[in-house]
Amino acid sequence: MVNIVFGLLVYFILVASIGNYVSQEIELVDNRYGAYTAGIEVGDKIVKIDNKRIRNKSDIEECLEASKGNEIIVTVKRNDKLMEIKVLPTAIAGKDTGIYLGTSGEEITTKIVAVYPGSPAEAEGIEVNDVILKINGKDVEDDPYKVVEYIRENEEKTCVFTIKRKDEIKEIVVTPNTTYTYLLGVQFKKAENNFVNNVYYGFWDTVDFSLSIVDNLKMMFTGKVNANQLMGPIGISGIVADTKGISDFIYIVALISLSLGVTNLLPFPPLDGGKVVIYILEAIRRKPMKEKTEMTIQMLGFAILIGLSIFVSYNDILRIF
Repeated sequence: MVNIVFGLLVYFILVASIGNYVSQEIELVDNRYGAYTAGIEVGDKIVKIDNKRIRNKSDIEECLEASKGNEIIVTVKRNDKLMEIKVLPTAIAGKDTGIYLGTSGEEITTKIVAVYPGSPAEAEGIEVNDVILKINGKDVEDDPYKVVEYIRENEEKTCVFTIKRKDEIKEIVVTPNTTYTYLLGVQFKKAENNFVNNVYYGFWDTVDFSLSIVDNLKMMFTGKVNANQLMGPIGISGIVADTKGISDFIYIVALISLSLGVTNLLPFPPLDGGKVVIYILEAIRRKPMKEKTEMTIQMLGFAILIGLSIFVSYNDILRIF
């Protein structure tokens, strides 16, 4: 619990001191999108979407994603009056292959650091540590922005990836999934940089930060995150070494602390969460578990954790070299 509280407190102090938040007040309405067609105006402040209270920009993005392009009811405050406006979000098509590119120190690369489970890239055999050299014959080496651009602009159904795997050059054909981003078509005004706003937006930013850790754990246990994406002390030390400035360093400290706290509460022996489960079982049974049985459970869990640590450390070393 100390890890969790410390991580959240450090993160809150960091984001609240930086400020520079976006408000819910609309500064610009693009006439090519749904908000303009529905009658949303400059100066409107978004209060609710489908009766969900809006506290920051990320709340708006979540509501739009949840809408799947269906009509939503946007409650805005205009001239001190609340108005409900029906809006059909504008769908922007995109392409997703399921690859994640990383950086090496300060140098941007096209080295693949993760492949999303069940993605088109995984289905065709693209692997972590592959380096993308070309997309459809166009050179993209060391420029991940070109990778994104060429995949997005490709008019064919498939993309030909030229990759380097160790000392071998391969060509792999991938059929990207079509994804959609849903937009209102508005630009929000920056929140006034004062103490009250920074505390308010910093608090809700911290809530989003903590929930993201829990969501990542859910994704890991539901198979939406590949085990190769896990990172141990070796990988973490590399990230810390690459931090640029005190803000990045403090953010990593908060992330590590919160992650440790949440992970340690997982109901798995020999973590604290596993011990809590044993206490609950003893309370239900109204008698203590046999010491030998508990020790066996703890040792099995410990052996699994050690095996996982070795696996994660091995992947960390592969990512470095």
